[in-house]
Amino acid sequence: MPHHTASVSRPFCVSHGKRFRLRDIDPRSTGAIKSKARAAARLEKGVARLSALQEKLYAQDRWALLLIFQAMDAAGKDGAIKHVMSGINPQGCQVYSFKAPSSEELDHDFLWRTTRRLPERGRIGIFNRSYYEEVLVVRVHPELLARERMPEALVTKHVWTERFEDINALETYLGRNGVMVRKFFLHVSRAAQRERFLSRLDEPQKNWKFSTADVREREHWDAYMAAYEDMIRHTASAHAPWHVVPADHKWFARLVVADAIVAALESLDLRFPEVSADKRKDLAEARAALESE
Repeated sequence: MPHHTASVSRPFCVSHGKRFRLRDIDPRSTGAIKSKARAAARLEKGVARLSALQEKLYAQDRWALLLIFQAMDAAGKDGAIKHVMSGINPQGCQVYSFKAPSSEELDHDFLWRTTRRLPERGRIGIFNRSYYEEVLVVRVHPELLARERMPEALVTKHVWTERFEDINALETYLGRNGVMVRKFFLHVSRAAQRERFLSRLDEPQKNWKFSTADVREREHWDAYMAAYEDMIRHTASAHAPWHVVPADHKWFARLVVADAIVAALESLDLRFPEVSADKRKDLAEARAALESE
């Protein structure tokens, strides 16, 4: 998936969300890629390219890349992260999975627990779920907002719009400080999710992945889809776009994610640091010392 090949991620990139409609992207789509084998071959090249770019990102130590993954349960976030990042040097990658907030986290503002985990310069940071949960699950289940113990006067009908504004301000700030943000919504259909849940029940080695709470959340499917659509409309931007990734076919979703990450890194001026004249002199002296032994 080097830069000269046709992009598979571009059609699913949302950088201006006002007119975005979730129904315009089919979860079953595989774009122009009609073969799982072809996708696997392209993904292998993409992983290799990503590895080379990450090495330069780490060595240059100027930029950071934050990758945010959001999705309904069983959409394939874990698998996408595992397969796409398989060639990355672990020293240059930080992965955080955000579950239900702790009591300590609930005593802070809604961005606190995630901003503590932002990637260092030269690193790729991955958020498996993120601060976007605050305008998704908390919106679908308003009782969760009460647990955050915000002053009642601040919890108005504008709370979700205000949180979108706060998130946009954060991502603008990050961009201005050398943290590139790319966001992925793995868009799985309700039917595909059902099949994956049944698979987890049918295969003993997958039973650990299943939770009855996942089935209960299916009852709120339409509310979640409305929340995702509104979120993308309000938080997609040129500097922090959303990629709405068709996820019914995991092999295609992984290819789209890899393509988008490679494109993001290739847009930066990544290069290995140049050695100064004094440093070259030191290297020459080191070589002479080693060769004289």
